[in-house]
Amino acid sequence: MSETALKATGVPHQSGDANRWKALVFIALAQLMVVLDATIVNIALPSAQQDLGISDGNRQWVVTAYALAFGGLLLFGGRIADLWGRKRAFVIGLTGFAAASALGGAATSGALLFGSRALQGAFGALLAPAALSLLAVMFTDAKERAKAFGIYGAIAGGGGAVGLILGGFLTEYLDWRWTFFVNIPFAVVAAAGAYFVIREPATGRNRSPLDIPGVVLSTLGLVALVYGFTRAESAGWGDALTIGMFVGSAVLLVAFVLVESKVRAPLLPLRVVTERNRGGVYLSLGLAIIGMFGLFLFLTYYLQIVKGYSPVKTGFAFLPMIAGMITGSTQIGARLMTRVPARLLMGPGFLVASVGMLLLTQLKTDTSYPALLLPAMLLLGLGMGTAFMPAMSLSAQGVEPRDAGVASAMVNTSQQVGGAIGTALLNTIASSATASYIKDHIGAAGGGRPQQQLVQVQGLVHGYTSAIWFAVGILVLAAVIALTFVNAGRPGSTLVTGSGSASGEGAEHEVAVPVIAH
Repeated sequence: MSETALKATGVPHQSGDANRWKALVFIALAQLMVVLDATIVNIALPSAQQDLGISDGNRQWVVTAYALAFGGLLLFGGRIADLWGRKRAFVIGLTGFAAASALGGAATSGALLFGSRALQGAFGALLAPAALSLLAVMFTDAKERAKAFGIYGAIAGGGGAVGLILGGFLTEYLDWRWTFFVNIPFAVVAAAGAYFVIREPATGRNRSPLDIPGVVLSTLGLVALVYGFTRAESAGWGDALTIGMFVGSAVLLVAFVLVESKVRAPLLPLRVVTERNRGGVYLSLGLAIIGMFGLFLFLTYYLQIVKGYSPVKTGFAFLPMIAGMITGSTQIGARLMTRVPARLLMGPGFLVASVGMLLLTQLKTDTSYPALLLPAMLLLGLGMGTAFMPAMSLSAQGVEPRDAGVASAMVNTSQQVGGAIGTALLNTIASSATASYIKDHIGAAGGGRPQQQLVQVQGLVHGYTSAIWFAVGILVLAAVIALTFVNAGRPGSTLVTGSGSASGEGAEHEVAVPVIAH
């Protein structure tokens, strides 16, 4: 990669950016905090509900308030990062996230806790795209970028399971409030390190006026979509408000696309999503997250309710998946990404994960952890780690530097929406299958209470496996989409778009400038 080519892109030569690996430490730390928070709070929810007197009907808002703010504001956060500068957006996002966490930990009522979670989501929507876009503009060498995204991808994939362990420890041995307070040291260290270490290229800013209609339409459309799926989980798919949310979301998002195609400085330039490789990455990652969210949900319930594991033991039970993700991401994906096309890592990776998921369809009430759960988790981790790493890097390749933040936000958006869909869809399938099984078998169980309880537990497991079959199909579909749509060669081997002109039609240079990618 020549110095001339690098200058043409507006990205400084890597040899002059001696702090980029130090910067990766603080970016990865911030990513770990955000991913940990997603699962750590779920572990603490029962204790927080009891302590603050939150009703069963309202407890969902601890999760929903965060999801709505995060999912709804991601595109806006990505655009703000492009406008303000990613380093500034990153530090502000971390500071705000820490303050919101302190507010949540000190909450004296349910309303205050819900509000703090919404604030966490809003600052997370600024933080997440800024973190990934910083990687995109700081690591331009193909091999170095492969290593950087491998580390980042392993943290993104394995952090959720680490959250189960940490959440279990904090809830069992300290207090649920520490699941919020624990974010503060993470955020302070990451923000201070980023402030002093990160040197962001100044040429990648997008100083165009903010597309206010696009901000309003995208935020309302995504909030309606995420809330529609969240409500469907509790109120059912036929609920009038659920249907209204889906219809409203469709209208708002169609209007958003029309506006973006007309305005001079769109919030989301359609060129970011219409390129087949990035479109394939967004779609396949979103589908994979649907399957993975269902897996975490069902395995957590299975291990705690059916097998009787404590929260801490449940967290440790997920460690093989973390090991698999780290191995797949840093040892397989990162090493092969510069040697083979991305689709030959993504497609097989999703298929390996689907084999692991297929093993879990054989769950019984007395299934052995070493015999079935252990190999299934290893395969899931290896497959996902191998697929996620090139996908995240590819989504950050070929986009104009000024669009890096919003392109990163699109990856986060696909994952956030995928998570909402996965939780609602697969939980609905599981609940329906469980209810049907118990109805069909409870009569044959006789009048004995132990026998009826056994049927109920068997019904739960039947529901989980029924939903996991759908997750298998979804992962296979993700593999097909990756193999069909993603046709880019190995990173650095193709011509990609540089910073270009003010009009957005960039000249082509022989350098892989990352884009962004959850």
